[in-house]
Amino acid sequence: MAVSNWTMPHPSIFILLGIPGLEAAHVWISIPFCSVYILSLLGNSLLLAVIKSEPSLHKPMYLFLSMLALADLVISTTTLPKTLCIFWFRDRAIHTNACLAQIYLIHSISTMESGFMLAMAFDRYVAICKPLRHMAVLTNQVVAKIGLGVVMRGAVLLGPQLFLLQRLPYCRTNVISHTYCEFMALVKLACEDMTVMSAYSLAVAFLTGGSDFILIVLSYILILRAVFRLPSKDVRRKSLSTCSSHVCVLLFFYTPAMFSFLSHRFGHVAPHVHILIANMYQLFPPMMNPIIYGVRTPGIRQRVLHILGVKPA
Repeated sequence: MAVSNWTMPHPSIFILLGIPGLEAAHVWISIPFCSVYILSLLGNSLLLAVIKSEPSLHKPMYLFLSMLALADLVISTTTLPKTLCIFWFRDRAIHTNACLAQIYLIHSISTMESGFMLAMAFDRYVAICKPLRHMAVLTNQVVAKIGLGVVMRGAVLLGPQLFLLQRLPYCRTNVISHTYCEFMALVKLACEDMTVMSAYSLAVAFLTGGSDFILIVLSYILILRAVFRLPSKDVRRKSLSTCSSHVCVLLFFYTPAMFSFLSHRFGHVAPHVHILIANMYQLFPPMMNPIIYGVRTPGIRQRVLHILGVKPA
């Protein structure tokens, strides 16, 4: 039954193999995967609750952070439940529509996350380089418009990709060597020329994630220039501490994302290594974001300690 539909040009299901070569270790691999997923759910849910319940945190940086936390919840829940079903119950079948929905959500939400990080970098730039204009520039209305623009960009730009994937004939096989439906893994099953599709995907990736990354780097160069010109050491230290949180989050997000993207298109990496890296991209940023901001942001840290009934030292 697993491969009964593979000769059909439009199979009703695809088969996810998990991590080829490591099938015997699936149960053991599921332990850290499940642990990280639970931490992601708890951490981001707590972060959203803290920001919502504390009026002093209703500022642009924290509003953008809450958008990022919500995106983290969606992207981790898009893949991890099915991955755990593969590991625990060997439930490898996934309906075609569910597979396409996974691909669309992974790419569109990742694009949104990149946009939210750019928005956070812009907020830090205005707050540090133009502090007197910060509240005038980033009003709640402007923050809402930026958030809506980021969401619309991710939803609209990835729409054509989903439309084209739905109409492709998959005449090679319906077996996907992965823990979730990945765009390039599915494209390789198609029996049509995929030059246009791959070019569109590459263009969207560079126009969104690539341009966001360049703008983020430029914004932090300007921020660092402004910070080192500040006369007070305490102000410099506080500004650098805030920026270091953002830099840590950026590294956790962009490093595995770039490795996974480039290795799939241009590199020759062992399949199980690529799949593990791809899963790290889905798992670790959603887990680390609330930890980094919770530990390094005094307002969030104090509120969390208050909720947990712990008196701050």
